[in-house]
Amino acid sequence: RTRLGAGVWAVPRRSSFRAPPKDSIFDRTFFPLLSSLSARCSQRLVLAHLMPLPRLISDMQGNAAFASGDFQTAVDKFKQAIQLDADNHVLYSNASASLLSLKDYTQALSYAEQCIQKNPGFVKGYTRQGAALLGLERLDEAEAAYGKALELDAGNAAAQEGMNMVKEAREGGGKKSLFLDPQNLQKLMLDPRTRSFMSQPDFMSMLKACEEDPNKMQEFMKDDRMKVVLEVIFGLRFADPDELMKEDGGDATAASIPPAGSSEKTEQPKVPEAEPEPEPLSDDVKRSLEEKEKGNAAYKAKDFDAAIAHYDAAIALDPENVSFVTNKAAVKFEQGKYDECIADCEAAIEKGRELRADYKLIARAMTRIGNSLVKQGKLEEAIRIYNKSLTEHRSADTLERLNNAERALKQAQEEAYVDMGLCTEEKDKGNAAFKAQNYPDAIKHYTEALRRGPPSVNEEAHKLYSNRAACYTKLGAWNEGLKDAEKCIELAPEFGKGYSRKGHLQYFMKEYTKAMQTYEDGLKHDPESQELKDGLKRCIMAINAQNSGADELTEEERQQRQERAMADPEIQTILQDPIMRNVLRDMQENPASAQKHLADASVAAKFEKLVASGIVQVR
Repeated sequence: RTRLGAGVWAVPRRSSFRAPPKDSIFDRTFFPLLSSLSARCSQRLVLAHLMPLPRLISDMQGNAAFASGDFQTAVDKFKQAIQLDADNHVLYSNASASLLSLKDYTQALSYAEQCIQKNPGFVKGYTRQGAALLGLERLDEAEAAYGKALELDAGNAAAQEGMNMVKEAREGGGKKSLFLDPQNLQKLMLDPRTRSFMSQPDFMSMLKACEEDPNKMQEFMKDDRMKVVLEVIFGLRFADPDELMKEDGGDATAASIPPAGSSEKTEQPKVPEAEPEPEPLSDDVKRSLEEKEKGNAAYKAKDFDAAIAHYDAAIALDPENVSFVTNKAAVKFEQGKYDECIADCEAAIEKGRELRADYKLIARAMTRIGNSLVKQGKLEEAIRIYNKSLTEHRSADTLERLNNAERALKQAQEEAYVDMGLCTEEKDKGNAAFKAQNYPDAIKHYTEALRRGPPSVNEEAHKLYSNRAACYTKLGAWNEGLKDAEKCIELAPEFGKGYSRKGHLQYFMKEYTKAMQTYEDGLKHDPESQELKDGLKRCIMAINAQNSGADELTEEERQQRQERAMADPEIQTILQDPIMRNVLRDMQENPASAQKHLADASVAAKFEKLVASGIVQVR
């Protein structure tokens, strides 16, 4: 009863419980199991918690701290969990990962080696060991560790990446990577200021360019993202002089006054030198600015012809002011004269390059060209020019317009591809391939059918998703199949087959509680479905087998089941609920209290979740 090293809970026989509502999952799974076991137990039944509650909470807090980037707290929490469960190899692996993030490679290596000692077949133990050895520049040993990981799992991505890093370290003669170093990339991924940058292709290209030629860093400093990167990786600070003065003590003159009684000679504050007066504007420049203001007023009044006349007059008086040309282009855009708008913007860009104008003006002119191209339906050209504008100056408005153009182009391409006749043909080919058990070809045909007949124009699209989910199920691609099954249910909530597809996939993923709920939801829409009824029975039997220990799961499978349960937000919420923590503690210390606690419907429902997920087991 104590082979799991856990606390033992005793509860009375079923006759002393207050019965829950009929037909609940609790009534179908937990109580029948108690009844079957009570025949073999003369006095009481025993519930074994998979792990002590404090260990469970420490593990969850460590995972949460690691996910938020608080690696020191994560280390502390995992160490606490290890003290409570010293034989759990996963805890040593997690502690090693947290220490790697802190660049404490020596301790990270120690915990990785202890992880391997606890479970020599655990692949992550070797990848943690390899990463620590690589950080310590012990390249031969790191290569051996990654090699052992690949022996256990030839397709392990972390081990393969580690081997590549060892090779790069050797070829680089120990040269350290600046921006593309894994630790620095991890900093960028975890910091909320830079996390979104990592999915932007132009940002990654910028880092790669700086990595290859550090001299280019100065060129990219006009991009605000580069300043943020330097702050995150190197701790540099980019602030205005005024801000720095405030941080150093506020008013500079006040800080320079010595305290009363000081023997130091007080220096008289220096009188600032008078700044040179700006050169007076020429009459032509003054008149050009007046014409610009008149043009702006006419533009706001939507008197576009008058606005163009004023801007032309301003350009004639001061041809070196690029903003006059871009303003004129804005008027042409409002008039729908897109070709003329593009021509004016191109002239403004050429003039701006010649005069070394502010790059924001150049970017604005490029964005206006993109806007005109969108209006003309030339989306691909617009996307190209928007990207070019972003290299000049990164503007939120331009980025939004780029995203809108990309979505519009994708939608236009999808609409142009629609052909319901070809959709039917592809569906028939998919059905034939499925019957011939050629599931990869069936997926290909069903995918093409969905492209030819998407849900927006095809009322039968949900069946295509259902069929493709069945193919993924046959191939063991659970996650892909689950997405298709959920899409099928979303498109046709009354279609019972969608629920059976989803339930089967959840069953194969050993998420029996979720599968049971899916089957029950399906029976609400199709109460006569034998497939849904059979699936529900299988789930009940599987949960009973797991809770009674009759499933003969290996220790690794039990660990995986526990990890899946711990990743479930609902389970996390239950275990962090102060009331449930008190209930579990009370049941452990006083088994007779189970009757009182389980009389509460909400407590019984939460307790049932823990039983079904495997966090609590019946022994």
